[in-house]
Amino acid sequence: MIKFLLMVNKQGQTRLSKYYEQVELGKRAALEADMVRGCLARRKEECSFVEYKDYKLVYRQYAALFIVVGITENENELSIYELVHNFVEVLDKYFSRVSELDIMFNLDKVHIILDEMIVNGHIVETNKNRILAPLLALDKMAEG
Repeated sequence: MIKFLLMVNKQGQTRLSKYYEQVELGKRAALEADMVRGCLARRKEECSFVEYKDYKLVYRQYAALFIVVGITENENELSIYELVHNFVEVLDKYFSRVSELDIMFNLDKVHIILDEMIVNGHIVETNKNRILAPLLALDKMAEG
């Protein structure tokens, strides 16, 4: 099961966070800072899977952004690794080469995309066209 998904820049600033289990707000900042520091400190040659407390972390870097996913120990790391790539491909398709600014200024749309892909910590959709369909419908309604 997916416990959380974070999108962080190289300076360690969280740009997106989505939790699928209850974590107190006060503890989130410390948890995120500690995890992100650990992932940012790793070299490119090192594995993208890290054990951290009760989680396994799967992370990928795309330009200046890191996507970190916390999962349970029985979750398949490679499937999550591919899910992260699929998520970025969907963002690229919608935003035409997604950037950190796209994430910051369109956070609601990024959450819609993420909610189409993951529900209650479980992957429910991977087809890019089906993931984008509700968002494109909302865009058409806004234009009309």
